[in-house]
Amino acid sequence: MSRRPRPTPPPGPGLALGRRTLVHGAVAAATVGLLGRRAASESPVPLGVGPAPRQAMAQAAAAFLATLDAPARRRAAWPFADAERRNWHYVPRGREGLAFKDMAAPAQAAAHALMQASLSATGYAKAVNVVRLEEVLRQIEALGFFRDPGKYHVSVFGAPGPDAPWGWRLEGHHLSLNFTLIPGRPVAVTPAFVGANPARVAAGPLAGLRTLGEEQDLGVALARSVGPALRARLVIEARSPGDIVSGPGRDDALRTPAGVALADLGPESRALALRLVETYARTMRGELAEQELDRMRRAGVERLHVAWAGPIDPARPHYYRLHGPTLLIEYDNTQNDANHVHTVWRDPAGDFGGDPLRSHYRHGHRHA
Repeated sequence: MSRRPRPTPPPGPGLALGRRTLVHGAVAAATVGLLGRRAASESPVPLGVGPAPRQAMAQAAAAFLATLDAPARRRAAWPFADAERRNWHYVPRGREGLAFKDMAAPAQAAAHALMQASLSATGYAKAVNVVRLEEVLRQIEALGFFRDPGKYHVSVFGAPGPDAPWGWRLEGHHLSLNFTLIPGRPVAVTPAFVGANPARVAAGPLAGLRTLGEEQDLGVALARSVGPALRARLVIEARSPGDIVSGPGRDDALRTPAGVALADLGPESRALALRLVETYARTMRGELAEQELDRMRRAGVERLHVAWAGPIDPARPHYYRLHGPTLLIEYDNTQNDANHVHTVWRDPAGDFGGDPLRSHYRHGHRHA
């Protein structure tokens, strides 16, 4: 469908919080540990289908929309079936949706509440840090005046509630978080892109911040734990590909897992691989993370493959991949002398709800 012209955004506040929200806060780390350990047996219905995350997200999304006046709501609210719902990317570009810089204070607060209803404490802090890095780039880049932490956009697709499909998206430079809620189906949380530039902040108020530090450290530890006998299978290329492979418009770029299967790894390497998957999954709210980990276990963790490209050296350009029946995770740290990270988490069975969405529509549950 055609879409109304994008108005010129006026200046305004960005997506920023105090330093106590940063990833290195111990309280955030402790909280996500409490949220993310619910056993599958405690849930009376399939994980991700139960009322707690769905109700919390729907209530938060409805509350956000309720704060908007008519012009702002026209920019934030979309039909669920609109093609814009799948129009995701992580580069600096013009975007649809309502930018934080164009929100009044109540709407900004409600948007943060929607993020907190969907993400873990660590995931929420990670998203905030990605945005704060725009302030760093504004200071260190020659054309830094183009960087703007207010250019992160919220879009809601469909009417939040229990009776029809709906979803929401938070997107800007280095951040694309997409949630799809279809009645009777697990909440879909992919594609989920998180990037960090700089990967390690060298100076200034955020000096030492590593937004995706655990993703790097665990990946390097995993690669180093693989012995010489399997190293040739683990390292699929001598150089990093230079970016993630399965980016927007490249859904089928990686159809077959490469590298070494967990079934062939020793106990230490296997444990590190599973910790690494958990690090990505637990960006999401605890119940949603456990849903994805449970899917991986049911499909067979031994079928998960690990692959590496480039030197096994965090100071040089490197890349890794975790690929199995239910997940595809990519990490690339090539740009800016290996100080610029891109990560993506996708679902080979179908992002944005995949086939269950088509099934829902085939049975006549249409929503305008």
